[in-house]
Amino acid sequence: MKLAISGKGGTGKTTLAALLAQVYADGGREVLAVDADPSPCLAGALGFPEELRAQLHPIAEMDDLIEERTGAKPGAVGGFFTLNPRVDDIPERFSVVHRGVRLLEMGSVDTGGSGCICPESAMLKALFTHLLFRDEDVLILDMYAGVEHLGRATVDFVDAMLIVVEPTRRSLGTAAQIKTLAHDIGLTRLWLVGNKVRDEAEAAFIEAETPGLPVLGMLPADLAVQEADRLGIPVYDHVPALREAARHLAQELDVRLAR
Repeated sequence: MKLAISGKGGTGKTTLAALLAQVYADGGREVLAVDADPSPCLAGALGFPEELRAQLHPIAEMDDLIEERTGAKPGAVGGFFTLNPRVDDIPERFSVVHRGVRLLEMGSVDTGGSGCICPESAMLKALFTHLLFRDEDVLILDMYAGVEHLGRATVDFVDAMLIVVEPTRRSLGTAAQIKTLAHDIGLTRLWLVGNKVRDEAEAAFIEAETPGLPVLGMLPADLAVQEADRLGIPVYDHVPALREAARHLAQELDVRLAR
């Protein structure tokens, strides 16, 4: 199963990615979590110890590796470089494992966009493609905020995309944009996940205002999420209500993907 998690910045994409990764790992499944945010924080959400986090570096920032594999210095636009660099060894070499979750940080190309032709983008595109064809039982892509990554069609082979929304019109507006761009690249299995939902009225708002997308489930609002971050421990351990909600989401997702 290959999942991409997207949504407006600040909605809780990383929280959901961390929760689902740990749910599946605790269920005995092989999990590879990929942090594709330019400011990676999935390691913290998963509670990776500092000594492991220190070993993580975004692939997009590994200039020597990119030059070695593509034949061109990062930052170069145009010119000659390999469009299909070797990447098969990267997930094992540059990832770390904690509590059954293997974590890899991708980073992003600052000068990117759908028209970016540069060694960094060639490297990331090849790596994304490789990840989508690996044999892990569960691949979770924690995408960066907004919809730009869909312009590169980097997630057009995932089994489903989960769009995290808050009970606000702006958040749901971003979900509508993501839906449009996802459909443009042929990705039609999209589900909303409501987050920071305080009561039945807010849950009903999301259900009523969804941009034509089914709602997979809801995560309750809980101030203990911020407390977990301050303490440096995973939300999965610190907030039982979110842990149980994530387990229900995973069960529902498995059912829907089996249809």
